[in-house]
Amino acid sequence: MGGIRPATRDAVRPADGTGSRRAVTAALMLAMGLSALDSTIISTAVPQIVADLGGFSVFSWLFSGYLLAVTVTLPVYGKLSDTFGRKPVLVVGAALFLLGSLLCALAWDMGSLIAFRIVQGLGGGALQGTVQTLAADLYPLKERPKIQSKLSTVWAVSAVAGPGVGGALAAYADWRWIFLINLPLGAAALWLLVRHLHEPARESTGRPRIDWAGALTIFASGGALLMALVQGGVAWDWFSWPSVTLLGTGVALIAVLVLIERRAAEPIIPGWVWRRRTIAAVNLALGALGLLMVAPTVFLATYAQSVLGLAPVAAGFVVSIWTLSWPVSAALSQHVYRRIGFRNTALIGIGAAAALLFAFPFLPYPGEAWQPMLLMLLLGAALGLFQLPLIIGVQSSVEWEERGTATASILFCRQTGQTLGAAVFGAVANGVLASRLGGAGDLDAVTHSLDTGTAAEPVRRAVADAVHAVYLGAACAAAVAFVVLLLVAPRRFPVLAPGGSADPRSKT
Repeated sequence: MGGIRPATRDAVRPADGTGSRRAVTAALMLAMGLSALDSTIISTAVPQIVADLGGFSVFSWLFSGYLLAVTVTLPVYGKLSDTFGRKPVLVVGAALFLLGSLLCALAWDMGSLIAFRIVQGLGGGALQGTVQTLAADLYPLKERPKIQSKLSTVWAVSAVAGPGVGGALAAYADWRWIFLINLPLGAAALWLLVRHLHEPARESTGRPRIDWAGALTIFASGGALLMALVQGGVAWDWFSWPSVTLLGTGVALIAVLVLIERRAAEPIIPGWVWRRRTIAAVNLALGALGLLMVAPTVFLATYAQSVLGLAPVAAGFVVSIWTLSWPVSAALSQHVYRRIGFRNTALIGIGAAAALLFAFPFLPYPGEAWQPMLLMLLLGAALGLFQLPLIIGVQSSVEWEERGTATASILFCRQTGQTLGAAVFGAVANGVLASRLGGAGDLDAVTHSLDTGTAAEPVRRAVADAVHAVYLGAACAAAVAFVVLLLVAPRRFPVLAPGGSADPRSKT
């Protein structure tokens, strides 16, 4: 591989032992928290932003633009971290994220704010992928569940707390503080990384060859496809010319990307990502995870408020309850996969998740709040048992110079699955509503009528049916993940020895 690589394949190490590793871990948690918080913090401040800047017709791009930028940059940052090292990629990404945050706070209209949110997303892609990769570099296999559970906790808490923090800042300060608050936190993370993280000396293997054509094609193809998925059925009809044009362009660019990557000396998305059964199976399984996560993260709050009649705060607690059991289950998963292996542990987790998602439509109507809360608590435990062993299994099956690319590929698939799930399940929910109500209707309009007290009981039942259909779809996604792991993934994941060679005695 052209470029530079570490003097040893054992990865990054802090310079001063345990104390420095704790400092670097704190920096990683801060970076992960910023990335997760920024995905949701704007949601409750939209009215204040629109009142100040205008642009109501395009405000959804505050979310879509950030999501697109994060998703399409994940593979690029993964490859760059394998080529140049984790530290420079993470430092540059964090700096870009902070620059975007500062520019967002200075935005003068909705167009400039959307553009600066995309700048934020370009840095956010580096935060998400490189943080996960560095966590695997810093900790040996037996300690990785501990750091990964910490990162999962930070992600979950930040994502759930985002709307509340954004609403409080918009109400009692100014919406611009939503972005300014990133600056001191991000600066602290940057200082800790620069001060305490030191990568081993690298030996040159020639001038690095960067696949710029592949990177640009990834941006273009991913942007076209994700834009079609995000805006289809929202800004325009699914079968309108914008959707058809974007989807057709995205598919054509994917074909071009395949040709470019086959000829590139150092492709951004190398073929081994899909030729190795372990990584290919995990990519597909975590893509299905992204799909099924849409049900609880997007639709459960609507169910809690519209069907159960809960206030927004109580509904938020119903949604967030699974974030309590997920990191605990993830941390304890090591005691399971050390005995039965990564794949079998993940099979147990996703099998239980499929059963729980399938059980949701059978809850009594209207029911009590504790019933979906119990299911979500158990679902978090099941998914913690599913996701973490797969991530650790993939990271442990590749050498240092492949770990960034492998980690980015599975995160990219999960993120793409969530985008696809939001589009598909949104269409499913709106279709069920239209069928039950005997005409056109969409979830946003119906839930608004419920909030204002103008909707009748049949409308509440229609919302319940729509969310039930989404959960059945999520259960099908979990079943697909189960089948993929059962048929595609190897029974025992190969685990590389610290020097980078496969040890036949080390398979999990």
